[in-house]
Amino acid sequence: MRNHEYIDVLEQPDQLQKMLELSGGKRKVPVIVEGEKVSIGFGGT
Repeated sequence: MRNHEYIDVLEQPDQLQKMLELSGGKRKVPVIVEGEKVSIGFGGT
């Protein structure tokens, strides 16, 4: 079983900047971070 953390940037707007840094400035969800790998959107781009 893997541990995970769910962050809703609408409920935690202070986390928006972190999401944008991880996504390269893209405002697309979800942003999934697995170690050094970052997947953006449901297609995992």
